[in-house]
Amino acid sequence: MFHSLATRAALLCLTLVPLATVASAQLKVAVVNVQQAMLDSDDLKKVSAQLEAKFKPRQEELQKLQTDLQSIQQQINSGKLDQQQLADLQAQGTRKQRDAQRLSDDLQAEFDHDRQDVLAKAAQRMQEVVKKLAEAGGYDVVVDVSQTLYFKPSLDITRDALAAYNKAYPAK
Repeated sequence: MFHSLATRAALLCLTLVPLATVASAQLKVAVVNVQQAMLDSDDLKKVSAQLEAKFKPRQEELQKLQTDLQSIQQQINSGKLDQQQLADLQAQGTRKQRDAQRLSDDLQAEFDHDRQDVLAKAAQRMQEVVKKLAEAGGYDVVVDVSQTLYFKPSLDITRDALAAYNKAYPAK
């Protein structure tokens, strides 16, 4: 009885193998490097430049505070100060250090927040573009390059995705 069951299972597998081969032969797959396409997009380059310009004044203020702190440290290390001057400079240094830390933390948090918003919006847009490319190209599956170990270069549609993204969302 076991032999008969094993024979039937083997026959069933042999009859299904050609069907699996036919089905996989009809599957159309593409690979896209979403991250690269987004980073190379005209829109994201422009928004990145705008973010840099937005945060530049506060970055310069932070650099000035750091320069001031170095100057205070040099004066303290010079050994030419009396006790009162030393105490005053140490207090001033402490205030500037606290201000610099707050500014740095605020600047980093705001920059990270803005960057995440920009990237999320670009990722959503890129997903829409890739979906349209897949539908237009008749692809059954589009896989991000980060999820693949190997693929033929002919399957890569990253340049097409970038061109479609730039066309759909031109830098304003």
